Amino acid sequence: MKAFLAAVLAVLATAASAQQFPSKPIRIIVPFPAGGTTDIVARLVGQRMSETLGQPVLVENRGGAGGTIGADAVARAAPDGYTVLMHNVTFPMASVAAALANRATYSIDNDFAGISIAVFVPLVITAHPGVPAKDLKELVALLARDRSLRYTYGSTGPGSFMHVIGEALSRETGIEMTHVPLKGAAPLKQELLAGRLNVGGDQLSSSLADIKAGKLRALATNASRRIPELPDVPTVRELGFPVLEADGWNGLFAPAKTPREVIDRLQKETAAAVRHPETAKRLMEIGAQPVGSTPAEQDAILQRQVAQFRPVIREMRIEN
Repeated sequence: MKAFLAAVLAVLATAASAQQFPSKPIRIIVPFPAGGTTDIVARLVGQRMSETLGQPVLVENRGGAGGTIGADAVARAAPDGYTVLMHNVTFPMASVAAALANRATYSIDNDFAGISIAVFVPLVITAHPGVPAKDLKELVALLARDRSLRYTYGSTGPGSFMHVIGEALSRETGIEMTHVPLKGAAPLKQELLAGRLNVGGDQLSSSLADIKAGKLRALATNASRRIPELPDVPTVRELGFPVLEADGWNGLFAPAKTPREVIDRLQKETAAAVRHPETAKRLMEIGAQPVGSTPAEQDAILQRQVAQFRPVIREMRIEN
């Protein structure tokens, strides 16, 4: 009887806490350094949510290990909605790579609950303007023709989007480039701009301005169709590399077992934030499409990409 009463009281306490949510500041963990797309989206969303929730929404950058350090911090956090994760397409890739290497500190399948896809952001493969290739197909032909070239490609860490794409391209074509892992999109772009890397890639928002200014060259987009911001840039499928196709997104996750009422409130506030006229305008200026999806849609895209990339990562023995 006492155990039953204790369980009832615990349920009631959880419900009461959810109804009062939020009663203190909320942390959005961004698993990359400041300055990249994920960080920008988190700050725009957090700023707007602060106004509507009546509590500060603070962004905390915890970069490293392809985003798995920040993800681990959220997986271990109390499931109360006060610590959430803003991640992107690298989440399923790096997490699968860590698990296959027996270095995962969390389960991508069980330790997170989706809140909302905040934005869709196309993925773009870029190069320093000094690379004599106008698209990805020409790059492959160049490296296949001249095996003395020692090109490098950068990524946001082991098991991240560009690491997986680079290894998949090597497997498909037989070309060789040296992988250089960095801690986030901002340092990756700086290395590309400086010419210390030949090839890179990330979400469009990180590089759109530099592509338009001619400081970087877009070799291909990984989206399923050409993107309006760069209508002359072909897709990887058009260029003959359909295995490299992937949807780009940024979205929020909570620890598993977070009360449904709390997740629904956070989803409502996220959707309102990205659809606010001023925020939506700013997001679209950097090439991000405001979404504000349901929790189920966020869960679904994560599960779909885990299923898409797990066999590829296992076959190529990519380890995080």
